[in-house]
Amino acid sequence: MLEFGQTPPQSAPAGLIKDGTEATFMPDVIDASQEVPVIVDFWAPWCGPCKTLGPALEAAVTAAGGKVTMVKIDVDQNQRLAQMLAQQGLPLQSIPTVVAFYKGQVADMFQGALPQSEVKAFVDRVAALAGDGGLAEAVEAAEGMLSEGAVVDAAQTFAAILGEDPLNAAAFGGLVRSHLALGETDKAEALLASAAPEIAKAPEVEAARAQLELARQAANAGPVAELRAAVEADANDHQARFDLAQALHANGEVEEAVAELLELFRRDREWNDGAAKAQLFTIFDALKPTDPVVLNGRRKLSSMIFA
Repeated sequence: MLEFGQTPPQSAPAGLIKDGTEATFMPDVIDASQEVPVIVDFWAPWCGPCKTLGPALEAAVTAAGGKVTMVKIDVDQNQRLAQMLAQQGLPLQSIPTVVAFYKGQVADMFQGALPQSEVKAFVDRVAALAGDGGLAEAVEAAEGMLSEGAVVDAAQTFAAILGEDPLNAAAFGGLVRSHLALGETDKAEALLASAAPEIAKAPEVEAARAQLELARQAANAGPVAELRAAVEADANDHQARFDLAQALHANGEVEEAVAELLELFRRDREWNDGAAKAQLFTIFDALKPTDPVVLNGRRKLSSMIFA
């Protein structure tokens, strides 16, 4: 499973988008679709809607990260091919016509220009025909390794997944968290800075970014005992309570850290430009949405905000 015309846009990997002809139709479309779905854009230079649809298709196919390829066929230059396909039932009398092939058969199609959102939905639907090649199971296995402490193995697995699917947000976030688990915060930060725009805001990547921020804080966290004593001596020492929350989190006492931040928010929600609320959200983002600490913490915070 895991191993370690119209000119395609420069951002498209070689071979992902190409011009096709009658001579290349069999190898580039029918044969190639045995492995990966192939989208064929039948267009012509004089077709106005084609000029809008073509770039939209190319962008969506490029964003799919190799899960689907695209062949562009100028029907004026390939009239015999168009006639042959029309005789087999493809409605090529009107263009643009976009046809998806998988396993040598027509799998989906549409005619006319569509909004970018619908074009993306079409490409995503076609890309899903071949599944993910077991990558979801591989991500799950790597997460298991990470949770069990086999961090190096997890990192290697996440990296291998990204080798097959560079836009796999779950694997990308997992690799960042692996670096953090190894104490390699600089590598984690550099990796996050290199995140592709398509996944930079994905929940898995945002969670890893939050964990990086917390790891940076942990490196500068003070001693819990001294900070707790400072809070006990003066309950309104907000800075001491905030620092105590950071120190507790650094020690793995996440629930206790959240409790201190909630207490700080209750006492002065505007302190330090709302630092308690911002820190709570950072902690929540770093955890799974279904984590009891997140669910309880968000509920208590909401009750304070809307009280």
